[in-house]
Amino acid sequence: MIVLTKLNGSGFVLNAELIRTVESTPDTTIRLTGGDALMVLETPEEVVRRSIEYGRLIRGFEPAA
Repeated sequence: MIVLTKLNGSGFVLNAELIRTVESTPDTTIRLTGGDALMVLETPEEVVRRSIEYGRLIRGFEPAA
């Protein structure tokens, strides 16, 4: 799960495994596997970084030094 921020400033938690695509339109739009779309304040790069960090955490990988 990753913590993100809606455009109105409120935080929420998203299951990163449901992310299908992340794009900048210019707001960051996350499309989920079920077809829903979410807009967030974080950049696409930050969403990807958090998703990778989450994936490493649940799979037991250590971050690269």
